[in-house]
Amino acid sequence: MTTLSSPATGPRPARRTRHALPRRRVLPWRRELAWRRVRPEWVLLVSGAALVPWLYVLARTVPSTALVVRWNAAWVGLDALEALGLLSTAALRRGGDDRHRLTAAATAALLVVDAWWDTVTAAPDGELVSAVAMAVCAELPLAALCTALALGRERRPVTDATTVGTTTAPGPAVAPRTPITPGRRPTRE
Repeated sequence: MTTLSSPATGPRPARRTRHALPRRRVLPWRRELAWRRVRPEWVLLVSGAALVPWLYVLARTVPSTALVVRWNAAWVGLDALEALGLLSTAALRRGGDDRHRLTAAATAALLVVDAWWDTVTAAPDGELVSAVAMAVCAELPLAALCTALALGRERRPVTDATTVGTTTAPGPAVAPRTPITPGRRPTRE
């Protein structure tokens, strides 16, 4: 490549044609830098603040009664998601998997939404009493339990069941390992 000289700037490379320029690759650190510019906290903050005036618009414009198609499918779907959440949380926790906190958080949210919609959409007679009783006695206590599991208020030691108390063929019994607390990696002694 030839260089051209200018008295003010000194030597500089000759100009290449457009086709001769190499393609610019986006480096991984540049993607990370771009992600740091868009802060998720600010996106969430702006989105939440934008919903406040929208709530006023909804309260003024949405009619108080509506005819809903497939109402039963909506309720069956919500209760099926709750059942799936409760069962998966129980299975993950029983297996000592720390991911039970994620399913517990989602299930708690579903249970609170279910309690809300049950009471808000109930007819003002015995149906409302039944909905409030179901919310107070079942859905909200289960949501509180799931929230406690999601936040990890309790620390239940879990032992590694594959090596505790087992014996190897000709040797002595394997000593039990130290308990593993969910959410922490086991340490070697």
